[in-house]
Amino acid sequence: MDRDRWSGLAIFAEIVDAGSFARAAERLGLSASALSHAMRSLETKLGVRLLDRTTRSLAPTLAGEALLASLRPAIASVTRALDDLDNARDTPAGRIRVSAHRVAAVYAILPRLTDFARNFPDIAVELVVDDGFVDIVAERFDCGVRHAQALQGDMISVRLGDPVPLVYVASPAYLDGQAAPTSPSDLDDHRCLCYRYTSSGVVHRWGFERDGRSFERTIRGDFTTNDIDVLRDAAVSGLGIACLPLPHAALQLAAGTLIEVLSGWAPTLPPNHLYYPSRRQATAAFRVFVDAMRADPADG
Repeated sequence: MDRDRWSGLAIFAEIVDAGSFARAAERLGLSASALSHAMRSLETKLGVRLLDRTTRSLAPTLAGEALLASLRPAIASVTRALDDLDNARDTPAGRIRVSAHRVAAVYAILPRLTDFARNFPDIAVELVVDDGFVDIVAERFDCGVRHAQALQGDMISVRLGDPVPLVYVASPAYLDGQAAPTSPSDLDDHRCLCYRYTSSGVVHRWGFERDGRSFERTIRGDFTTNDIDVLRDAAVSGLGIACLPLPHAALQLAAGTLIEVLSGWAPTLPPNHLYYPSRRQATAAFRVFVDAMRADPADG
């Protein structure tokens, strides 16, 4: 078969699965214009239009749907053959795509990657940071990292560490001249900085635990953001009080640019888990990656 034609067929299938040229380009590591050129070339060679495209939507034509029905089993067969070839190698190789929220990416994944890269130099890792919910199957990720309560029931999960404490913090500049809160009710007299979840759009409700009692409060957000780094930096700048994962504020607490308030009231998040579909056929590269993530980086 014409090599360019086979490449174009694979690109066509990827575009349909991704739902857009931009998303398919991101998955394939190519530009959207390169994919558009490949599709025009394929349609010209085949003499039939495969995609109906508008500025707002993309869908296969009837001819495109018929082609996809025959094409998908062939692509799956080739993928399995390549996976089998990878499993037969003496040294695992390939690319692992991981989706993780920012705190997990920085404090759970990155500390384990240095030894992993040294031990498996032929495996490339793509770490996509996204604090919103990600469908790892639809987005073609090999695995994701989220807190346990966010996992779907049909996923295999591997615990990556301990529960994650939260901490309430403010800068010395913000607290200068006013009393720090000592109980949640004191927050009514303070400026509060809130986090909005990217996928749901819901603003994080602040939780509190003390003496075996736990409860939540809806906080009036004087400042709201969907980025955990911006939230921390806003607290450092003196904008108000923020609720942060302790690892994400540890350096600032040690340096004194943030001060803990409401000590003893902050709850703890469940531990992070690496997860992947139970029906996934694991390659050698993926198996060693999961084992590396399972290990404690402190044992290095």
